[in-house]
Amino acid sequence: MDRASYRYEPRPDRNAQLREELVKLARQKPRYGYRRLHAVLERRGEAVNVKRVYRLYAAEGLAVRRRRRKRRVRERVAEPRLIRANQELAMDFIVKGWANGRMVRILSVVDAFTRECLALEADTSLGSGRVTRALDRPIEDRRARPAGEHSLGQRPEFASRRMLGWAEERKIHLVQIQPGRPMQDGHVESFHGRLRDECLNVSWFRTLNDVRRTLDEYREEYNCERPHSSLAYRTPAEFRRALGYGDVESKERFPHLHSPDDDGGEIYSPTNLNRETPVIAG
Repeated sequence: MDRASYRYEPRPDRNAQLREELVKLARQKPRYGYRRLHAVLERRGEAVNVKRVYRLYAAEGLAVRRRRRKRRVRERVAEPRLIRANQELAMDFIVKGWANGRMVRILSVVDAFTRECLALEADTSLGSGRVTRALDRPIEDRRARPAGEHSLGQRPEFASRRMLGWAEERKIHLVQIQPGRPMQDGHVESFHGRLRDECLNVSWFRTLNDVRRTLDEYREEYNCERPHSSLAYRTPAEFRRALGYGDVESKERFPHLHSPDDDGGEIYSPTNLNRETPVIAG
């Protein structure tokens, strides 16, 4: 045996503290990938290279398993270029079951430019009246700024007489997406994927109040704490403030949508026939 090998003493692991913190963070957020975990670590003051995080991430077996799906290649439809907040608001429903087997419907409203979640309305039944009341608050918050489109999914609530009357009263034009093309409204579909993966699938709901409380907490985390990859791993709140639109999460801006709302303001938007969800335009 070589003398150098015989006298060699292993050096202590200089990544021990980082490894422990990474594993702890990955257990708290099991659906975060190594890039998003790296962004969270940097926000906590850890000056570490993303390649080192990846090596530790792979060595600890923390990779998120994703099932690859076969996708049919279709001709892409031209979409409008998003250049400002409130240019397009996307909304649709998602369903989640309780512990007793009952189902709850969740209406989500997302700003397609800032990726900001504006509303998460949950109830066992959400008719067109509840939908219009839930939309009044985001519209009222934006009446002082130029408004854009509201992209809506293929739902009967979005095509009801009450909804059409509400839109006519506020000079809003609804444009339905093409049937069977949910990714024309990809922003809200992407948000629903994150919502189900990071919140709904890891929560156990016993009552409707549990659902609403959990959704309120996730909406605040999504807007103010969760780094978004399409925003250079900034939160929607940071991105919005960088554009000069002010704070995202405030009590005035986000009241509990389960209580009655005041009358909303007016918005205007051109018609867009290429969208997959109904678009609200003036």
